[in-house]
Amino acid sequence: MRLPPAHADFDYQLGGPYSPPKGVAVVTRDHTAPPAKGVYNICYVNAFQAQPDAQKKWDADLLLRDKGGKVVMDKDWGEAVLDIHTDAKRARIARKVNAWIDECAAKGYEAVEPDNYDSYTRVPRGLLTAGDAKAFLSLLSAHAHREGLAVGQKNTSELAPARKAVGVDFAVVEECGQYGECGDYTDAFGDDVIVIEYSEQGLKKACEGWGDKISIVRRDRDVVPAGSEGYVRETCGDS
Repeated sequence: MRLPPAHADFDYQLGGPYSPPKGVAVVTRDHTAPPAKGVYNICYVNAFQAQPDAQKKWDADLLLRDKGGKVVMDKDWGEAVLDIHTDAKRARIARKVNAWIDECAAKGYEAVEPDNYDSYTRVPRGLLTAGDAKAFLSLLSAHAHREGLAVGQKNTSELAPARKAVGVDFAVVEECGQYGECGDYTDAFGDDVIVIEYSEQGLKKACEGWGDKISIVRRDRDVVPAGSEGYVRETCGDS
């Protein structure tokens, strides 16, 4: 297992793969895409929610439901939240996510980024807990490590102090500059933090505070491929 190089030039390519810009040493891509050549590759998996086009691929009882029996949605992304509140359901969900992690390893990725660790904060109170989230991510981390992959904690600053117990190795963070949270992650992970900002202000704040220590990039919110309308990519050297 090898961690991403600290303070390296990074690119976030979730909207589709393209040739990494000159100087980029670390790239994140979706697990359905091939890794980029000649760089450190992080494999994105949506671990805690169902992609909008994949909800029907999950067993119905593995979708979180409110007290009225309605599927709980992350309305910002149109994604159904997965029900990780019992050991049995966590194990069943992990089998599917771990299969994606196996694909990442087979393709040559070196790390995995399980997204939506913080789903428990976006559902009606009492349906999921931080303990549920930590227990589930621990299952994924243990499996990824057996496959030789490092594991990146995605966002969720309030659980960063639990990183060792959960088994995560570095952090992938959105908008910690914008919201003043970068220090929460560096306190827990040191320089092993990768930051994605989506605004000029967020990039400026992140670069001013942490630009000499951690990896920071600004992307457009849809993270579209280079050459597409709306594409944005800036680093601390550009601000």
